[in-house]
Amino acid sequence: MVGSEVYSSEIKKTEVLMENFRRAIGLRIKETKEVYEGEVTELTPVETENPMGGYGKTVSHVIIGLKTAKGTKQLKLDPSIYESLQKEKVETGDVIYIEANSGAVKRQGRSDTFATEFDLEAEEYVPLPKGDVHKKKEVIQDVTLHDLDVANARPQGGQDILSMMGQLMKPKKTEITDKLRKEINKVVNKYIDQGIAELVPGVLFIDEVHMLDIETFTYLHRALESAIAPIVIFATNRGRCVIRGTEDIISPHGIPLDLLDRLLIIRTLPYSRVEMEQILRLRAQTEGIQIDEAALSMVGEIGTRTTLRYAVQLLTPSALTAKVNGRSVIAKEDIQEVGELFLDAKSSAKILSQHKDKYMK
Repeated sequence: MVGSEVYSSEIKKTEVLMENFRRAIGLRIKETKEVYEGEVTELTPVETENPMGGYGKTVSHVIIGLKTAKGTKQLKLDPSIYESLQKEKVETGDVIYIEANSGAVKRQGRSDTFATEFDLEAEEYVPLPKGDVHKKKEVIQDVTLHDLDVANARPQGGQDILSMMGQLMKPKKTEITDKLRKEINKVVNKYIDQGIAELVPGVLFIDEVHMLDIETFTYLHRALESAIAPIVIFATNRGRCVIRGTEDIISPHGIPLDLLDRLLIIRTLPYSRVEMEQILRLRAQTEGIQIDEAALSMVGEIGTRTTLRYAVQLLTPSALTAKVNGRSVIAKEDIQEVGELFLDAKSSAKILSQHKDKYMK
């Protein structure tokens, strides 16, 4: 996330922070499901007269034959499952699996015995399932704690028009109460103790952290001390500056000292000329730009004088200049020509200070 994201007109700053904290924590749920899996050998809907009268017929049940490497089985299924089969566009020869407890149908692809039918096909072929048709399968599902919060904060309600209208009328973002989160944490902890699920803490990266204000920093103290907290990385390019939300408290990186005390600060160093040349070479390869060694050395030298960003930005105009001059490789003179056309931040600041009387204040 970026520091300025917390300033939303819909929900509180602390809520945005907590939401991102919860997004960074995953829950891996292991569930054993009973499934029927195999290649469809027959699919026959059995129709009966409509009990309500009239000319239409209704499907009373569907008979489906499933084949695996080990054997075959014929199933008699509910008409609602026939609707699911139609939605998934299941045909004879497709490999499918049906969950026994929910009746959910998933089409995995066409059986690979049909793979030589056509020369060009968009179909995905899957091998014939091994083992029995009826088996227990371990399904692993990953959800974030934020997903659980949202699912419990906004129950879907019924299918009637009123509940649908209610969902449309609701604001986009719902503030999730602390009480609800505590309840979800209890359930999550119970799952972990039972061995059904495991917690997968991730990383929350907050860019431009100096944009947060004193209230948000105070909230971070509590959030970081929570038992369920991800690894948090702050990034900022500020030196000593005023903490946002205060008038006279100056602190390194715009972060209060008591919070800085809890962090490990990563030491960064400016790039050397050799490193700059290496980065520029990689960048040129990525963008498909060809550059000779003399030109690369010159861009590296410009980078040490100005900034790496400015040097990287010179590559594209230089490639265009080389193209205009009828070459496919950037030469030293292309870099010189482009260097005279554009200014970097330092040169611009120098010109502004020299001619300050000519500009508006």
